[in-house]
Amino acid sequence: MRLMHLRLIFTCLMTAALGCAQGPRIGTIDFYGLRKVTEPKVRKALAVSEGSALPSSKGEVEERIEKVPGVVEAHLEAACCDDAGKAILYVGIEEKGAGHFNYRPRPTGDAILPAEIVPVYAQFLGAVAAASRTGRVAEDLTNGHSLMSDPDVRELQEQFAGFAAKYTEDLRKVLRTGLNEEQRAIAAYVIGYVPKKENVVADLQYALQDPDDTVRNNAMRSLAAFAVLQRKQPDSEIKISPTWFIEMLNSIIWGDRNNAAVALVTLTDARDEKIMEQLRERAMPALAEMAAWKHLPHALPAYILLGRAGGMKEEELQEAWGKGQRTAVIRKLTGAK
Repeated sequence: MRLMHLRLIFTCLMTAALGCAQGPRIGTIDFYGLRKVTEPKVRKALAVSEGSALPSSKGEVEERIEKVPGVVEAHLEAACCDDAGKAILYVGIEEKGAGHFNYRPRPTGDAILPAEIVPVYAQFLGAVAAASRTGRVAEDLTNGHSLMSDPDVRELQEQFAGFAAKYTEDLRKVLRTGLNEEQRAIAAYVIGYVPKKENVVADLQYALQDPDDTVRNNAMRSLAAFAVLQRKQPDSEIKISPTWFIEMLNSIIWGDRNNAAVALVTLTDARDEKIMEQLRERAMPALAEMAAWKHLPHALPAYILLGRAGGMKEEELQEAWGKGQRTAVIRKLTGAK
């Protein structure tokens, strides 16, 4: 099975809602990172449940969970939306002795973007938000970058191609050395529109360890689109290493995990044995818990990766998914009872 359309997921991460007393209602709660600490203990510290409003203070809840014995760090992230239009709350846990995804120190350079890029990117974000409200978020990644079906968004994305060709070096400098995280995030997205994708792969892979969530997510999205082009043109010079994507599957940040899994579905399409071995060595427990997430669109990429690493044929994976046998597959591949 493959993801028929590797969509750029403009997930509505409701960080603001997590800090607002009148936030959306919770439809689903899922956990990850739990190995020794039990879910009931974390739920007790979480102090909200399905049907509740999102917590009024994200930081306070995370601090409360971090007091649970065995928990080193906690991270809450809300995504939109389940089938009923309610929030999905993800609770990430890092336990004592668990793997830790390390980020680079914050850059301290003075590189900034050319002035004309910033307002166009702001218009782009507004256009994407408008398109998402009407469901016009389909996109084409076959050129190695996103071109959305919504005409307003697409027009702005086409401007990015011109910016990327004209200001490649400026984008590279901001991405690697710029102090401002918003500018680095813009650079991580816009640089994906360069004509020769192979020339900036190293810069985007460098950004996968940026300390800012949005920078990492935009870098992953750009590389995921590159991977689509690489699959379409196997003789191209685009060479994307899966290593940091695999390591991100163990991140405490839900966005890291989700976007890494989506990218890896494309990168593992040929089932290269070296990549399969990396997945088996570094990510099977993480994939198993992600594949069990209640929201099926979020669970599917991890389910595919788990099945591929476990040696199941694509047809078998697809059939089991269609028959609702996901849990049986996870148990079979992990030896769980």
